[in-house]
Amino acid sequence: MYIFVLFFIFGCALKENAPELLEEMSEKEEIKEQDYLLMPQDVTLYLAQLKQVEESFPIQKNHTEKYFSVWNYKRVPKNLESIQWPYRTYKAGETYGDNLKPLQQSFFDTMTQQSAFENYASLSRNAITIQYVNLRLFPSERAVLKDPSIAGEGFPFDYAQNSSVAPNKPLFVSHYSKDKEWAFVFSSFASGWIKTKEFVFLDPQYTQQIQEAEQIYIIKEGEALYDEENNFLFRSRVGMLLPLIHEDAKHYTVLAVGRYKEGKALFVRSKIEKEIGHKDILSFSKENLQNVIQEVSKTSYGWGGLFEQRDCSSMLRDIFTPFGIWLPRNSFEQSKVGEVISLEEFDDSTKLEYIKEHAIAFQTLLYKKGHIVLYVGTYNNEVVVFHNTWGIKTLKDGQDGRVIIGESIFSSLRLGKELTYYDEDAALLKSIKSMNILTR
Repeated sequence: MYIFVLFFIFGCALKENAPELLEEMSEKEEIKEQDYLLMPQDVTLYLAQLKQVEESFPIQKNHTEKYFSVWNYKRVPKNLESIQWPYRTYKAGETYGDNLKPLQQSFFDTMTQQSAFENYASLSRNAITIQYVNLRLFPSERAVLKDPSIAGEGFPFDYAQNSSVAPNKPLFVSHYSKDKEWAFVFSSFASGWIKTKEFVFLDPQYTQQIQEAEQIYIIKEGEALYDEENNFLFRSRVGMLLPLIHEDAKHYTVLAVGRYKEGKALFVRSKIEKEIGHKDILSFSKENLQNVIQEVSKTSYGWGGLFEQRDCSSMLRDIFTPFGIWLPRNSFEQSKVGEVISLEEFDDSTKLEYIKEHAIAFQTLLYKKGHIVLYVGTYNNEVVVFHNTWGIKTLKDGQDGRVIIGESIFSSLRLGKELTYYDEDAALLKSIKSMNILTR
């Protein structure tokens, strides 16, 4: 029963004597001067290499249990010292604020006082987000940057941004900040501070009912959801689950949670077209992968989910969620899921050949420190990966630089090799440490 780039080409256009790769590109993809990536950005070209998968994978078991795991905590999942690491890591004299000036000790003293860790675990209550929220490392919206004069630092790398959480996702609340503007919370994949106006508490009877409901996996990005009175609730986001109440031929009616003026949970119905969601997990088919990848590609690069965008690991989390594959939040933890194979002892040539022979398209992740990518197959005998990335490192006269990409792309592991000031030592291929096949 249902219960409820800018890519600055530094004056350099693609030259008349373009690489053979460009000449061999699919006629489906019009090559323009700005197409510096040298790989077609059409997902269907790579999905053609995907073998049809009929059976389910072991990793798909108990997906909803992991999704709702925080609602079944009896106590806070981490000790106090382990969640205080940002207070030991970021210091005055080494960090900068959003005005690009050094942060003073007074800022960190205030953050320590406001965090009220003497009250850690004093609430220990279940809650749910009522909007898109940013999980902050400190109870503040103020940015914590490293030296913005260094290439690859400054905007958008706000290190106080730990992650983000979509609307109507489960939370476990530890305690309030000193002024009660913020609360320290745990989601199923990350923890941090969010504003108290961004969530509502739920009694155990409701969290249990939501977990027992049949779930609608959201597969469309940015669709407006409304209640029965046509009041706006929030926008859909790939990676969300909403409990099913009713369905007809064209629509699902799902449960959404909002907030009364006095701060209590407000339960409402939202009617959505069936194209927005799918009842239960998706089959791992070409059509479904194409749809989900195209949807998550609508967002740009956003460190830790800033500005409601995605970074490399959050994009992969959301891609695999509709297929019932749960991934941790950061790239290092994601690289440990499934069958893990170290590539650290391989030279570049051996590494490429090993990936071609052993990686499984759309089921294999390739990891380097701080970044993770999805292997999607080969193109003209070149390994191709899909990833959300900020840019390409360059080196000119001994000075590091960046060519900004700022979005999700298909690329080779030699991304940027055609650039005049390409830094060979920083090549993605050279930095790849491991590959892991999620479905094994």
